[in-house]
Order: sequence, then structure tokens, then C-alpha cells
Amino acid sequence: MKYTSINPQLFIDNRKRFIAELPANSMAILLANDEMPRSADQTFTFRQNPDLFWLSGIDQEKTILIIYPDCPNPLYREALFLRKTNEVIAVWEGHKYTMQEAKETSGIQQIFWEESFDAALKSLMTYCDRVYVNINENDRNDSAVPYKDIRFANELKYNYPAHEIKRLGPIMSKMRSIKHPVEVDLIKQACNITRDALKRVLKFMQPGVMEYEVEAEIIHEFIRQRANGHAYSPIIASGSNACVLHYVENNKPCNDGDLVLMDFGAEYANYTSDLTRTIPANGKFSQRQKEVYNAVLRVMKQAKNMLKPGNILADYNKEVGKIMESELIGLGLLDKDAVTKQDPENPLYKKYFMHGTSHFMGIDVHDIGDRYAPMQVGNVFTCEPGIYIPEEKIGIRIENDILITKDGIIDLMDDIPIEVDEIETLMNEK
Repeated sequence: MKYTSINPQLFIDNRKRFIAELPANSMAILLANDEMPRSADQTFTFRQNPDLFWLSGIDQEKTILIIYPDCPNPLYREALFLRKTNEVIAVWEGHKYTMQEAKETSGIQQIFWEESFDAALKSLMTYCDRVYVNINENDRNDSAVPYKDIRFANELKYNYPAHEIKRLGPIMSKMRSIKHPVEVDLIKQACNITRDALKRVLKFMQPGVMEYEVEAEIIHEFIRQRANGHAYSPIIASGSNACVLHYVENNKPCNDGDLVLMDFGAEYANYTSDLTRTIPANGKFSQRQKEVYNAVLRVMKQAKNMLKPGNILADYNKEVGKIMESELIGLGLLDKDAVTKQDPENPLYKKYFMHGTSHFMGIDVHDIGDRYAPMQVGNVFTCEPGIYIPEEKIGIRIENDILITKDGIIDLMDDIPIEVDEIETLMNEK
């Protein structure tokens, strides 16, 4: 791993919270993600299962975590199973966790080699009443791949049909959406790296550079500061490309007079950030570009202050839509009389602002969390309104990451340039 070590107290505290949610005589089993094949003999870059990482801090393939607080054998109340290394693995793949390193990273004292897991499982299943399995229950998930957690759950059901097989997802969703102070620090570090990448781009940008050259400047800064890399596929969208919400080709020139919408974020220690800024390729907003940009910025400033305990995302999005509606009327894009007669279920503002304003963020950029439950202290949300006008080749989105606290919000990106004059000044410094 590129990142520096994480305070193991995070994982110790997370497990304490988790154990408090388990019914009596229940066992939870969490598996590392698959090493996914790419082609020939290659695999995609490994990324740890976020729930396993959240509970252990172990960032290595072929890892298994058992949490069984009522186990009659104290060795398996908290136990990690690790890939056992050898001379060949050391030569071809490099260092793997030692048992001592795994203890220091996770705070778990009972460490075993993975090869002993099957025998341990047979014994433990004799005593437990139910097993919690960790399938992907993010409500944005749409994968047809029978990944490791699914295969394991099916094996358990087949081999132990008299046991209860339970969902871990609802427990993890509730807990992971409330960020520990150490997690907030890690997200802030990701935001800081993202800030520095944006500043690098502001000095680099000029008419004629290619979108992929901008992407290269960003990843240079990310890796230079120990980031894992991009938290998601970056969007570098110039001109009319900015009106394509998930544009990722990044292969067109940034022409004189274009706006360039950049949606990117560093991932640091498996924690994400999510930033969007829209800048003029030539370093100067036109009057119309400035009007639209400032309209989006006003919506964003009002919206982020509406992220507070007790609010519901669906209601929040509707209220943000009303603010956006007013701005679009002011820009001459909507007719006030037509708005008064609109279908409330299909508001006219969605022609120019068609996506939601906020989503949970954490280990995953679209993190788990109950979007129908009231917002809580400790939630981290994005705030990202936008206006997209294809006929004018203008697409503007502005996005920061916001922490909800008992004393109000903390904008984790409040030190990143956002005002028109800030952006223009930095772009034109010699």
C-alpha cells in the first residue's frame, strides 16, 4: 500500500459497534474481494471488500474475517485468516502480511493462515445458530458477476441448510454511514490531495490541451501524494461534452472559449473524495458562462446548508429543485408562468438539472446508507448541483464533500477554489 498506516483504534472501535448489533450466538463471516480476471494471465487491480476493510484494516487478497462473540472457543471470537506466503510468492508478488503485522494493523489478536479456515468453519457451524454473510447490497449495484460473497453464501446454504443465513448489509449500511473521526481524517486527506491536483490543473490549463492531458496532471499529483489513484473514473469534459453526465472518454481538445467540467477525486487509504469544478479553458469566463456558473454556485451554497440531521434525501432534493427552478427562470431558461402550470411529478427544471444533488460518500464514492432514513450526525454527503444547456455548449457542475456535525456542517473542501475570481486569478498567475 502507498498510504501510511491507519490508527488501528478505528477498526477496534468499528468491531465494538458491530458486535453490539449482532444477535446472540451469531457468527459473521467476511471475505476479501475476488482478484478479477482481466485477460490472458492478468487481473484487474485488487481493491479490498469495503466491509472487510472497515472492520479490520487488512488490505490484502484471500483474507477472511470471522466475528463470533459468543463462540465457546475464545480463539474464534475475533479471528483473521490470511494468505500464507512462501519464497515463490515473495519473489513474484512481494511482501504479504505477517501474523504480527496483521495484529498491529487490525487490533485482532487471533491470526491464522487461510488454509485452516475450512476446518475451523466446520467446527464453528456446530455451535452457532445463524451466520451473517456479506453480499453487496449497495442499492446502486447492478452486477451479473457471481462474485465470491455470493458463491460463499450459496455454499453455506447448501452445506448447512438447517442454519439461518442472514444479511449483513442492513447492519453495515447503518454503521458505515456514521463516520468515525479517523475516517473523517482520511476523507479529508483525500480531499486535500484532490485540492492540490485541481490547483495543478488550474496552472496547466490553456486552449488546445487535450482532456487526457488534464487527466494526466491529476493522476500525477494523486500518486505523488500516496493516493491509491482515482476514486472513480474521472470526467474531463470540454464544451458540449460537459452535457454528458458520465462522459469518460477524455479524448477531445479543450478549445478557446470552452468551459471544461472536471469531476474527479483521489482515493487515499481506501477512502474517497469527490470534487467537481468547471473552469474556462482560456482562463476567463464569458459573461454568460459567469452568469450560469454563479447560479449553480448559489444553489450549491444553499443546498449544502440543508444537509442537516432529520432531513430526508428525497425531500431535500425536491427543495433544492425549487431553488434551481428560480435560478433557471432568472437565466431565461424557464418561463415563470409555465412553471406554475407544470406537472409536479415532472418539474421543468429537470430539463437542465436532471440528477440528484447529494449521495453518501466514504470508503466507496457512492457509499452505502439509507437514503430514506433521516440524515444523521457523522454522515458525509456530496453536494453537486449542475446546469446543462446543450444548445449553448454549456455544462456546469460544482461539487464539494460535506460532513454533518451536531454543530452544523463542515465543508471538507472549503479550502478549494470555487469562486469565479479565485479560479480566474489562479489560472492567470504567472
